[in-house]
Amino acid sequence: MACRRCARVWPMGQARCERCGSRLVSRDTKSLQKVWAWWIAGLIAYIPANIYPMLKTNTLVSHTENTIVGGAVDLARHGSYGVAAIILIASVLIPVGKFLAIAFLAITAQRGTQVTPRARTHMYEIVEFIGRWSMIDVFVVAILSSLVQLSVVASIRPGPAAMTFALSVICTMLSAQAFDPRLIWDAMRRNQPRKTP
Repeated sequence: MACRRCARVWPMGQARCERCGSRLVSRDTKSLQKVWAWWIAGLIAYIPANIYPMLKTNTLVSHTENTIVGGAVDLARHGSYGVAAIILIASVLIPVGKFLAIAFLAITAQRGTQVTPRARTHMYEIVEFIGRWSMIDVFVVAILSSLVQLSVVASIRPGPAAMTFALSVICTMLSAQAFDPRLIWDAMRRNQPRKTP
């Protein structure tokens, strides 16, 4: 098994790494507890991210506040269907899909399923890959806020949803990283009937 600190590989059953001295463990016994803790924290942060405004725009004649979905609807109303679709996919479909996929992986690691371990491993890899692209909204708000600062004439500021959305994304990324994908294969081994000699 590999040392989690220095990555040196040692024979199974050895208690400590001879290179760095850290304790060797094959599995994180609290992996699923960490997954659920980060998952719940991410879900709690995701609710206000969709209720409160993501962007506050002030001009000489108007003041507008847009939620994630409201901003996408406004963009579609003005003819920017592609940008509206990207915002809806990146801010609504992908986060909800990540929540469902992580919950599915954690539940099936505990209880088992008819879905093959290979398919669940692919699902885990997709969730891990998508994690880095989940903060598009936050980046757009940060860039707009820094570019459009014309003091009295116009200003764009992030709303409270920007912080909670970023927290939600970070929590779901940590939840996915806390999941040990080897648990998928461990569950399969537990469910296989033992061969008798």
